[in-house]
Amino acid sequence: MPTFRRFEDIEAWQKARELTKVVYQLSGRGHFAKDFGLRDQIRRASVSIMANIAEGFERDGTGEFKQFLAIAKGSTAEVLSHAYVALDQGFIRQSDLDWLIQKTSAVRSMMAALMKYLRNSGTKGFKFKSA
Repeated sequence: MPTFRRFEDIEAWQKARELTKVVYQLSGRGHFAKDFGLRDQIRRASVSIMANIAEGFERDGTGEFKQFLAIAKGSTAEVLSHAYVALDQGFIRQSDLDWLIQKTSAVRSMMAALMKYLRNSGTKGFKFKSA
């Protein structure tokens, strides 16, 4: 695993950014855009994924980074939960939900792998160097 110099280098953050872009697109259409509560909740959850990866990275310890990754990982489930509501209300199509399931799963897997790496690396210091 390479050394990260910036949070933007983390592939999970990059994929979370793509996910957030699509969540904003989907939630900005039709009746979904008018359901302010659901729209805002799913947007906040998707932004939370990106933000927690970035914030955790900027902390200097692996323990804190792992904690923020765990929070971000939880936000992937929140996005999906809100997406099911959107599907049930007819705001998104099944194909949209399928895409969200695939992307959140990929981001979640990347974060889990990063958390495992941090747990096993023995690195406690600055910017999570690998051997």
